[in-house]
Amino acid sequence: ALGALAFYGPKIYQDISENIEKLHKRHPHLRRNFTNSIYPTLTVNFGPQTVCFDHTDSGNGPVYWCAVTSGGRFNPKLGGHLVLFDLKLIIEFPPGSTILLPSGSLRHGNIAIQPDEWRISLTQYCPGGLTRWVRYGFQTAEALGKAGVARIVGDGQKRWRRALRKFSKIDELQ
Repeated sequence: ALGALAFYGPKIYQDISENIEKLHKRHPHLRRNFTNSIYPTLTVNFGPQTVCFDHTDSGNGPVYWCAVTSGGRFNPKLGGHLVLFDLKLIIEFPPGSTILLPSGSLRHGNIAIQPDEWRISLTQYCPGGLTRWVRYGFQTAEALGKAGVARIVGDGQKRWRRALRKFSKIDELQ
């Protein structure tokens, strides 16, 4: 998943990676979930029939792609499909599949599986609040103050343009 993120979303990968690296330098006692992962957070849903209804993960950075991996033993033709509601897509998502998606801004969920089957999921992600904490000098927005936050992130339009620039165009990918 990280190779795909580094290739298809290099600016997003770099942003997450730089912030998490700064966090670990400041707090060396923090442990990574996996030695080869930039994601600071993971959720495991053990099932036995994990289903997520239509939602966005509002705590995640809105442009950060999370890595969702499906596991278990189920017939992917009959259930377990990934649903991307905003895009009006239903995608077969068999056990062992991983997808990268901006779960903080894209509505998603999955379809139930058959009663005698089991499905688990593992999701790796980066909370927006964590990277804000790093950007704000390892303090909350409240501690930094409105003027300090405005100095670092700018107004809403500036933040929106900066966020959109994190998505790579085809001709920028190597």
